Amino acid sequence: MSPVRKMSAVVAAIMLGAPTVANAGEGTFGWLSGDWYLTLGATGMVAPKFEGSNSLLLGATPIISLGKVGPAARFTSRNDNISLALVDDGGVRAGLTGKFLFSRSSKDELKGLDPVRWGGEVGGFFEFYPTDWLRARAELRHGIRAHDGFVADIAADAFYDVTPTVRISGGPRVSFASSGYFDSYYGVNAKEAAASGLSEYHPGGGLKSTGLGGAITWKVTEPMTASLFGEYARLMGPAADSSLVKERGQRDQFTVGVSTTYRFNFSM
Repeated sequence: MSPVRKMSAVVAAIMLGAPTVANAGEGTFGWLSGDWYLTLGATGMVAPKFEGSNSLLLGATPIISLGKVGPAARFTSRNDNISLALVDDGGVRAGLTGKFLFSRSSKDELKGLDPVRWGGEVGGFFEFYPTDWLRARAELRHGIRAHDGFVADIAADAFYDVTPTVRISGGPRVSFASSGYFDSYYGVNAKEAAASGLSEYHPGGGLKSTGLGGAITWKVTEPMTASLFGEYARLMGPAADSSLVKERGQRDQFTVGVSTTYRFNFSM
């Protein structure tokens, strides 16, 4: 069975099994009934033109989170990808996650390299609170269409409420990826090397980046928030060793931006 089919089977099993985990006697519709929340938002940011680039570009990404209403979440981050919580008791939250991946063209510094198709990543997430002021979150996702590898993101954020409506937060981040991911975004085969002038490079899997991130979040109203954030990542391992980064980019990656979200509550 291919990795994509394996991942699809795992996701399907989790979703079909969720009602049993929630309440063995309820069934699918019983699990779906109740109070739910949907958080929608957007992020506008100045970020690297592509992973490993030494040029910046203005861009935007969506923020989407869906789950059953439980104890109020103590902390959320703009780094959290699209999430569907299957377990949420306030102290521990786990479920399915996904990420949309934009395409990468073969222009400018990327001329001669094969374009990367748009696609996505699907997988699972787990987060918990070691203390009242610290959240740790991990995501493991498998690529669809854009790449056929795995990506794991781990982050820890300490947070402090300066006022009842203003919060500051920040902490370390680390990412890992398999060779399937690195080959799509950092690999250079013989044909691409001849066309682009870059050195041929065939990456393996391993550590992708380490870094730090922080944010100032303002609770505008009960359902609406806005934030200012900054992120720094240092490319490591197969990413740092890529000829694309060494010859036409840089290891240091900076991102700054603003985001806003709105939470909708509904019942089923």
